Amino acid sequence: MTSPTRIAVDRDALGAAVPHRLFGTFVEHMGRCVYDGIHSPGHETADAAGFRADVLELVRELGATVVRYPGGNFVSGYRWEDGVGPREERPVRLDAAWHSTETNQVGLHEFAEWADAAGLEVMEAVNLGTRGVAEAADLLEYTNHPSGTALSERRRENGRDEPFGIRLWCLGNEMDGPWQIGHKTADEYGRLAAETARMMRFIDPTVELVAAGSSNHEMPTFGAWERTVLRHTAGLIDHISVHAYYEEDPDDPASFLASGAALDRYIVEVAGIIDEVGATTPDGNPIGISVDEWNVWNQTRWNEVDKPRVFTGDWPIAPRLIEDDYTVTDAVVVGSLLITLLRRADRVSMANLAQLVNVIAPIRTEPGGGAAWRQSTFHPFRLTAEAASGRVVVPHVEGATIDTARHGAVDAVDAIATVDGRDVTVFLAHRDLHAATEIELDLGAVDAVEAVVVTIPEGGDRHTTNSAEGEPVSPVALNVRVGDDGILRFTLPALAWARVRARSLA
Repeated sequence: MTSPTRIAVDRDALGAAVPHRLFGTFVEHMGRCVYDGIHSPGHETADAAGFRADVLELVRELGATVVRYPGGNFVSGYRWEDGVGPREERPVRLDAAWHSTETNQVGLHEFAEWADAAGLEVMEAVNLGTRGVAEAADLLEYTNHPSGTALSERRRENGRDEPFGIRLWCLGNEMDGPWQIGHKTADEYGRLAAETARMMRFIDPTVELVAAGSSNHEMPTFGAWERTVLRHTAGLIDHISVHAYYEEDPDDPASFLASGAALDRYIVEVAGIIDEVGATTPDGNPIGISVDEWNVWNQTRWNEVDKPRVFTGDWPIAPRLIEDDYTVTDAVVVGSLLITLLRRADRVSMANLAQLVNVIAPIRTEPGGGAAWRQSTFHPFRLTAEAASGRVVVPHVEGATIDTARHGAVDAVDAIATVDGRDVTVFLAHRDLHAATEIELDLGAVDAVEAVVVTIPEGGDRHTTNSAEGEPVSPVALNVRVGDDGILRFTLPALAWARVRARSLA
């Protein structure tokens, strides 16, 4: 047992409002995310459109609010017209991004109806890799214009009388990356994004637009890319993207557990660039930061930025791609990244856990008649999305620190709180791999205390995962004692993520 960690929450020190879109997710036509994931016509739970009801139920349980679609790298070679109209007439195409065959059996109509059933706002991405202004404008007109034009009438003929009303749009994806189809320089992309944004606003002034920022913090063009793109697009866009993936070095788990510190610095740096450029939205507010891809990912074998991705062999339909099995350690890191996103809610306008099903995902499925299950990372996301509301409060934390090779000294216990009326919720990540800590939590006068923890299950270790055979990594009740002094006391195990909810008596 380490020395006690003392945490105090001043419920009057209210910060930014919790963005509704902070709990977004991502569905890309990649691997088995769409086909054999959310959509599997042969499955016993599939509906008439081929979507799995068991997966849909888990998506609803996850509590996500917005979904980015259809990519990702995929979108940079995608022709949206291929995914509308009668399914039997849709072309089969090669997907060069993931060396796969795209059947186009799921497109805009099917996905939008599925997202509506799941309670998800669609965040649509346009192709600025192989296409440009005209094609983005066509898609927007098809999607959002009521009637009376060739494209809006085509939508109605395809079964959607009313517009889809999609408000949130991504202007391409990771265009700074040499792996990206249609990779561009910052000036090339910035000019194209600005012209596309201007045209889209001519058609529908109510849209919200996200420009593509750097693909990751380590890109050699990071910073310069953002400055150039923002100078082209300020006044035309509402958000700029941040993509952030974190991977464990087996020789340095401490740095991995401190990934939240890296994300925090990344967000602060991008916010500083926005302020430096004086980049504002069409309404004159500072441009928001859209962390529209984030997760933990064993990515070394996939994301080599210094050379193009090379595949060999055939062009399969829905191959297994990066179906990572997430551990207890991964769950704690995902929980800590959510803490960081909440802490920076004053600048982060939205965020999307990438991806939703099978591909680096909180939900996994087996093909055919197989089961669907929750990965370890499902739980901190669900528990945060369920309870984080109102306004953010940054607690005062006194306790041990941990030295890391990459990030220096970090708090052993990372914490953030939200306050919504009388309800106060504290989210905690304990990064110490070896020793438990006693928490002394001061929330003022409260009752109705409820607490859960995600940690190493009995008989397991930090590498324990869930599978179709069982879900040993799941939330369990955390015993909280309320002292005569009103302080909440509980033991937080080594390597743990927890949520404590209470109701103020005042």
